[in-house]
Amino acid sequence: MNELRVTLLKLLAGGVPRPTLSLWAGLAGCGCASLLLITAARAAEINLVHHVNPAEAQKLIADKKVVVLDVRTSKEFAAGHITGATNINFLSAEFAKAIAGLDTNQAYLVHCAVGGRSTQALPKLEKLQLQSIYHLDGGIKAWEKAGLPVAK
Repeated sequence: MNELRVTLLKLLAGGVPRPTLSLWAGLAGCGCASLLLITAARAAEINLVHHVNPAEAQKLIADKKVVVLDVRTSKEFAAGHITGATNINFLSAEFAKAIAGLDTNQAYLVHCAVGGRSTQALPKLEKLQLQSIYHLDGGIKAWEKAGLPVAK
């Protein structure tokens, strides 16, 4: 039982990256349903993606809290993009290799045109265990619709 408590405390403090099967079995076996829920909630916090609207995204950028990652094609990017954005084409065969070089200590705001490709890119970005991932709902189209500036 003491080992279970130690493991649980480490998990809640962020010292154990994922709950183990023995931890789940121990929690279920001792009838600690509330602790099981807390553990599951803590595990769900890991690599949580934050979905933001254009105004929230603009504030993150203005406060220099994120690196903007545009996953559209280079042609789309050249037609207009968020100032300072980095372009990594999701449709490119080199996408996985390109994102593998991202700084994991940075927070990223990811977007595409309307949200389809960036949504597909999220699981790949989550696997990198980046500091934080923000997703611009509606993509650059929503950004432009909100009257926010694009660079060319």
